[in-house]
Amino acid sequence: MADEAVGRGPIHLTLYMGPKLARPVPAGVTEALLSAQITSTAGERSGFQIAFDLTKRGVITERLLPEGFFDPKTRVVVTASVKGTPIVLLDGLIVRQEVGASNQPGQTTLTLTGEDLSLLMDLEERTDRYPNLAPSQRVERILGKYADYGIDTRIIREQIHQPPREQWRVDYQTGTDLQYLNELAAANGYTFYLDPGPVPGRSTAFWGPEQRLGQRQHALNVNMDVNSTVDQLTFAYDGTAREEPQARVQDPRTRDARLLSQPDISPLRPPLGRRASPALKRKTLSGTAKKDLGQAEAEALGRAATSADAISGSGQLDVNRHGYLLRPRELVGVRGAGVTYDGDYYVKSVTHNLRPGSYQQNFTLSREGLVARSGTVRP
Repeated sequence: MADEAVGRGPIHLTLYMGPKLARPVPAGVTEALLSAQITSTAGERSGFQIAFDLTKRGVITERLLPEGFFDPKTRVVVTASVKGTPIVLLDGLIVRQEVGASNQPGQTTLTLTGEDLSLLMDLEERTDRYPNLAPSQRVERILGKYADYGIDTRIIREQIHQPPREQWRVDYQTGTDLQYLNELAAANGYTFYLDPGPVPGRSTAFWGPEQRLGQRQHALNVNMDVNSTVDQLTFAYDGTAREEPQARVQDPRTRDARLLSQPDISPLRPPLGRRASPALKRKTLSGTAKKDLGQAEAEALGRAATSADAISGSGQLDVNRHGYLLRPRELVGVRGAGVTYDGDYYVKSVTHNLRPGSYQQNFTLSREGLVARSGTVRP
């Protein structure tokens, strides 16, 4: 379904809204749609901005806006149908509405700005304790509170075993659920995000390593004449991006401290480039001496993995020209950029820009090294 070819056929946008259970919007709302921009980024909250045309006698101005149809915390679901197959682009909540009034006919607009459903997890600060629960078990307990919003879970057990010992320490949460989920993810080299779909009203909360294995999306072609699917791709190599973490642990009985060896990040970040970028910076991690060995090792592994991507790319594509929807948080190949920068990349972010008759995507890519590991880019 996700790899359904777009070709040059029409792409239909469908809007759902409601206080908790989103339903298809009235026809007058669909007809007034001017544009939609949706941004999805690995490890970050997705955001959106939707603009509507406000006419003096339209249903939005006369009834829906005064009745609170577009008030903050209203749920919004956006799907794009390719050949009749709906792909959920967004499941989120309105946080702001803005009306721009103009003397010019057709220039008065309503703009809705919002974020994905992880906003629900960032509205209330709390203090909680988690005796004898490993990080992944704490994540499972927190996410269980949001099942009423159709949020399923996909939780990957931490790479380094961290057996909880209540007699030694009890882990506490101070802050919002989202802050703690991100804190646990960063401490293990993981990422946390909500992936909308596969059907309207459902989404999946993912807590685990970035998905750098599996099937590739259809490759991005550049500098290939009529076979090009993107107009331009820009690549950068930041030599100061990668860090070498320095972590020390202390034996609680002897008080002797030792420096941990450098972790192997390949379990979290399978290499996408043949020539890995070296770590030019050293970063001393504070507070690791007071932690258990497993926690210190996990933090060092996480810091080494999350700073590894020294290679980045950015570009824009026309969905109809490319023929497929580019999906964030998955792998994609690049052709035509030369030996150094061809090959597989992780899609770090995608911004969907939709207008009547137009569907553009801005994207960013990343990987840890130069030169493709394979001489062939597929598909």
